[in-house]
Amino acid sequence: MRKYQTLLYYCYSHIDHAEQFAADHLQFCKSLGLVGRIIVADEGLNGTVSGTPEACQAYMDAVHADPRFAKTDFKIDEVNELSFIKMHCRYKPEIVHSGLRDPKIIDPTKETGKHLEPREFMEMKDRDDVVVLDVRSNYEHNVGRFKNALTLDIENFREFPEKINELSAYKDKKILTYCTGGIKCEKASALLLKNGFKDVYQLHGGIIKYGKEAGGKDFEGKCYVFDNRVTVDVNHVNPTEVSACRTCGTNSSRMINCANPECNEHFAQCEACGWKMEGCCSDTCMAHPRKRPYDGTGYYVKVPQPVNLEKISRREVKRLTANPTLHN
Repeated sequence: MRKYQTLLYYCYSHIDHAEQFAADHLQFCKSLGLVGRIIVADEGLNGTVSGTPEACQAYMDAVHADPRFAKTDFKIDEVNELSFIKMHCRYKPEIVHSGLRDPKIIDPTKETGKHLEPREFMEMKDRDDVVVLDVRSNYEHNVGRFKNALTLDIENFREFPEKINELSAYKDKKILTYCTGGIKCEKASALLLKNGFKDVYQLHGGIIKYGKEAGGKDFEGKCYVFDNRVTVDVNHVNPTEVSACRTCGTNSSRMINCANPECNEHFAQCEACGWKMEGCCSDTCMAHPRKRPYDGTGYYVKVPQPVNLEKISRREVKRLTANPTLHN
């Protein structure tokens, strides 16, 4: 029996005073002994947290007890080690960065693609009138994706709206969107509908839920996750490896960041080439004067930067001004 659990979840639901909610929610998570990363926005919650089964259950119970988040779908992984080092809960403009903040353009609480449960998705995905669309970034689908899925050349989800025109040839098809846990599909499918696509679906619970409930059939490679595990196995039926080491070309799903901080590219590199290249993606980066020491992980702790007061939101400044005690 594994010692810890990791929860992946999101919920689109309006949160009043979301910045204060984020601060209070952080303290609540810490009181339970959880570690993880949660994004809070006016539009809802997006998080991955890790802790003991008891702490995770207490957290899920508390979230479900709040009417705003009562329908939150938690994906639960049993893990041997905590998936994070610290607990972060931050306020941001969106719970997934798309650049589509105006609810008059798209609002996932009102209109999205039709939700397909994993086994429904599995039954539909190979039909002739269907296109399976991966809405994730390059580094994610390069390490794992559904067989025959259409992938987009994007470095970040915020580039997705720019790719809509490239998909126009598929407007007469059923579009089945998917992502890691489902959150990106909420906005991607809504935007497709807004742009004239008539028959749009999304994999409910994403790749993670598909692996748990449908055995991960026909998902090739591994699923990229945003915690210390980096990638996880999904396919327990017909697994394959699709990711290749950047340096030597052998199959490898081991993801690292380039040791040159001015590059910092996220890419696949086998362990042997990692040591050979000192964690770099190229000879140029190996020779860079700022190259970071490579310890075999390809993971580098961010160096804290000075606070830029100009970037503090006007709302936060107003809140602090109105409540002087919050400074203490």
